[in-house]
Amino acid sequence: MCRYAMVAYKPHYICFECRKTFKRRLFMDIRKGNETPHAKCPQCGELMAEVGKDFKAPAKNAIKEWQHVKQLYIVGIRFFSCGCSGPGYIPADKEALIKYLQDTIEQYNKGLDFWRNRIEPITQAQKNREQSLYGKYINKVPTEGGKKQIVTNLQAIDYWLKKIQEVEKQIRLIK
Repeated sequence: MCRYAMVAYKPHYICFECRKTFKRRLFMDIRKGNETPHAKCPQCGELMAEVGKDFKAPAKNAIKEWQHVKQLYIVGIRFFSCGCSGPGYIPADKEALIKYLQDTIEQYNKGLDFWRNRIEPITQAQKNREQSLYGKYINKVPTEGGKKQIVTNLQAIDYWLKKIQEVEKQIRLIK
């Protein structure tokens, strides 16, 4: 059972400047409504980052580990989950993070290659076969408004190129 579904836990925030963690009151606990959704560090006044309820802070003097946590935050990796099995894969260091992002680009390139080489199926049997074999590439491309629409090859190619560019930007940010 999801442990976060039963009790309202306070969100975890960190200050990269002070290398400290804080838990903040839940908005449903605030009656006056005078708090903002932005959390500021009580020590230095800088904005804090919400990292999720599954975050375990490194020691304050573990500077390399704090730098790695900051890199994870920069590329969008947080410690959120429902409480059942944890936040998923979290790269242990900078090299593992770069490899993880490069592997992500590889997977995105496979999706891009599929759409670049795709020939539009004509018969229903061909469509069913394509969905069976390549559904992981077909179903990943979002459609407008979540409606079931036909995605063209050009739309899908644009989608995968944007995804690849986003990850390449993340790699540049952490190098």
